[in-house]
Amino acid sequence: MEWLEGGITAVPGILASGIHGGIKGNGKRDLALIYSSVPARAAAVFTTNQVKGAPVQVSMEHIKGGTAQAIVACSGCSNTCTGEQGIRDAREMTRIVADLLGIPTHHVLVASTGIIGRPLPMDRVRAALPGLVKALSPQGSRHAAEGILTTDTVSKEAALRIDVAGRPATIGGIAKGVGMIEPHMATMFCFLATDVAVSQEALQAVLKRAVDRSFNRITVDSDRSTSDTVAILANGLAENTPLDKGSRGFRSLAKGVEAITLRLARMLVKDGEGATKLVEVRLRGAKSRREAWLAARSVANSLLVKTALNGQDPNWGRIMAALGKSAATVVAERVAIWFGDEPLVAGGQLKPDARLGQIREIMARPEYAIQIDLGLGSGQDHVWTCDLSEEYVRINAKYTT
Repeated sequence: MEWLEGGITAVPGILASGIHGGIKGNGKRDLALIYSSVPARAAAVFTTNQVKGAPVQVSMEHIKGGTAQAIVACSGCSNTCTGEQGIRDAREMTRIVADLLGIPTHHVLVASTGIIGRPLPMDRVRAALPGLVKALSPQGSRHAAEGILTTDTVSKEAALRIDVAGRPATIGGIAKGVGMIEPHMATMFCFLATDVAVSQEALQAVLKRAVDRSFNRITVDSDRSTSDTVAILANGLAENTPLDKGSRGFRSLAKGVEAITLRLARMLVKDGEGATKLVEVRLRGAKSRREAWLAARSVANSLLVKTALNGQDPNWGRIMAALGKSAATVVAERVAIWFGDEPLVAGGQLKPDARLGQIREIMARPEYAIQIDLGLGSGQDHVWTCDLSEEYVRINAKYTT
């Protein structure tokens, strides 16, 4: 693998754009478009929240055909809990973009993120979409990445080159989402593209596996968005022999997509609202991998643990409590905990020789790991989390005002 610049438009045949369309009042970009010059195999995963935004519902219909050529997205308004009007607005966005690009409406996916319960200002969106299409560029990844941001502080892009059965191929992507993050099946937004030729069934399998190992292993605040969407377009311009599950080159594609989603997922949690630390909770010694994930997730989601991370306080009792409340089997007397490589807890108790000063130094770093051993089996897993700061409260206390 070779990491590249250029984000999603590093992929041959992919154009992108991002403009201000009048949804946000601050003049920042709030519309984004990704377009493949040829029809592409498409796969997607969406939020498992029972309350789904209108764009999610429309995109779930359009993806059933397995082919797409464009993704249009907006930020500042999620178009969720907006009734039939919301569905009509999401459909209209896909129809306008399709007409402007000269492609079928069902080949356009749509996504929206932002405040829930407010209708889209369709008069402004309608007027802005021709300019969004006109702005499409083979260098447009950064503008598109900016067009999907809400409370993110930085845009998030990644691209890499891989070898697929002896032929060079490219994968690129953009992502957003730093609050209301504990995905199940997706994150808030991640749009990917590749020039690999691949069957739709194989592409869906690759995407689901990659999401499971990346976006489903991060948490900012334990909440799940109504708008979560991860979609990938594969336009086949690499001209490789089309891949199926298990065929030569399939594993290379799977590894590449996983590498991209993992890099973007880490960017998301690192930029968590008000976050100052990126912390990996590594858990081993569980009865099964699922129990390891459940225990790690409980620690990663604990508000008390997250505030201790912010204050650089090695309050290991909070970790023990978070383990004990999880659905995993936990025997306190077998638990061991390390911060980085510094041991803190053994046999469920503070080690007499624990070096708390060194542990505080580790906790002052912007990135580190907490290692936990339950001492009960061979199950292991990990979750990335961040600290919880006063800034998170400030952002979300006045989010709609």
